[in-house]
Amino acid sequence: MINFAMRNIKIYFRDKSAVFFSLLSVFIIVGLYALFLGDVMNQGLSNLPNPQMLTDTWIMAGLLSVTSFTTTMGAFGTMVEDRVKKVSKDFSASPMKRSSMVGGYILSSFVIGILMCLVSFVLLDLYLLINDGVILSLMVTLQVFGLIVITTLANTSLIFFITSLFHSQNAFTTASIIIGTLIGFITGIYLPIGNFPEGVQMVIKLFPISYSASLFRQVVMAEPLAVAFAGAPSEYLAGFNHDMGVTFSFGSYVVTPLVSISILLVTSAVFYALSLITVSRKQK
Repeated sequence: MINFAMRNIKIYFRDKSAVFFSLLSVFIIVGLYALFLGDVMNQGLSNLPNPQMLTDTWIMAGLLSVTSFTTTMGAFGTMVEDRVKKVSKDFSASPMKRSSMVGGYILSSFVIGILMCLVSFVLLDLYLLINDGVILSLMVTLQVFGLIVITTLANTSLIFFITSLFHSQNAFTTASIIIGTLIGFITGIYLPIGNFPEGVQMVIKLFPISYSASLFRQVVMAEPLAVAFAGAPSEYLAGFNHDMGVTFSFGSYVVTPLVSISILLVTSAVFYALSLITVSRKQK
């Protein structure tokens, strides 16, 4: 299984176009933020101290969540391509067990997702250093790494299930484009979640990736939020957190970090089980 996973990882990084399209959503978000989103947000927060740091960490947290999802989905493109080109049948006819082959696809996508997130995190941390003159502390870095692992685990499970339903490269590519387009709205980057109607907000809260973005924001933005809202009434901070997707709430209940992590872990277990069921049915 390890060797098969290494084969998939090499194929992914060898295909420069696959890597590029995996990061296309990230490039689009960065471009929009640099062109006008950043200025618009900073103007709206001009009454707060150091709004630049606040918006930079906010977009940084969202990008980590998006990167984990899109790169993992791009990595599963190898599985779809093997299926389309009948390469998977060759592997099935070999001494390698079916479970090892499936495990290899999952492991390689999981590893690729983590690696790409770590690279993105380093680049974003350097951006904070250059643009804001600060760098995230060791404790925050360790927390971010833990969230990357949990988020990528949930995304790998979810995308494995989605990918197992596709039988053609065109269908997979179309789905990737659609998801890549929508992900900026789901994570509340193109438009803060608080600006959506209540019904749309409820739909957004149904997606696990929304909770990963929320967790990243709570960790990465902790210090900037403390500085920006120092001495301000607590309801001001609560309102900002709700509108910007830092925290989610259902009525008066505010979702805690532990609940958000539990949602991601349950997502991992449920969709992994569904994926195994789907794969086993296709074998019959």
